[in-house]
Amino acid sequence: MPCQSKFTAVWVACLVLAGCFGGVMHEAPGVTPGVRIEWGQARSATGCALDYAWYRPVASTPGELVVLAHGFLRDKARLAGLARALAEAGISVVTVDFCNTRPWRGNHARNGFDLIAVADRLEARRLVYAGFSAGGLAALVAARNDPRTLGVLTLDLVDARELGRLMVQGLDRPVIGLFGEPASCNADNNGLTTLAAARQARIERIDGASHCDFESPTDWLCRALCEPDRTGAEQRRAEILARSVTAVRSLLME
Repeated sequence: MPCQSKFTAVWVACLVLAGCFGGVMHEAPGVTPGVRIEWGQARSATGCALDYAWYRPVASTPGELVVLAHGFLRDKARLAGLARALAEAGISVVTVDFCNTRPWRGNHARNGFDLIAVADRLEARRLVYAGFSAGGLAALVAARNDPRTLGVLTLDLVDARELGRLMVQGLDRPVIGLFGEPASCNADNNGLTTLAAARQARIERIDGASHCDFESPTDWLCRALCEPDRTGAEQRRAEILARSVTAVRSLLME
């Protein structure tokens, strides 16, 4: 989530990060048979552990991977729905818990390099980096600095101190950005200005979508802060998942 100043006290008091289990693999409940989830850890250059959940379809292409990043002070559980949708489409995807973010500092550049560390750990060769909100910013950092990158998908991207703008100016890979309605929780769509500086960018608007619609699942905290009207949220979230899968497929064809 982007609200590093306005909502910091609420985030710190209320967020509980999801747990993980290193080295455990089993059939994923509620998804297509043949999809497994492996929980594990990679190591950040700062020394902290990056917990991940790797969704591994039997039919996925070896070496292809989508690395999926959560928003500010959120966790990988908030993107489990998108990870499952991608895995059910036969795409290997890993969700990551950042370990260097602090309530007073996003460390977005460091987060980007941590995404690369996870990709290295899983021996990926062809990559799509994707992320929600500030996670989209980390995805841009990773893509700019990883020559294996095929493209980037951002979900209601939020930029910080024009870091994303700097990254896209030097990025020679396509970026697809899905955006909801402007609001305080997505910094009034400041990600649109960021992607306008990209060499290859495609913008898709989701009419009526709140910031929370891009999480799957979201929670009461996001709804309380960023989603005053939940009317139609289920339909919008389904549309976002479908568009995200289509976008990733197109990037993997690059």
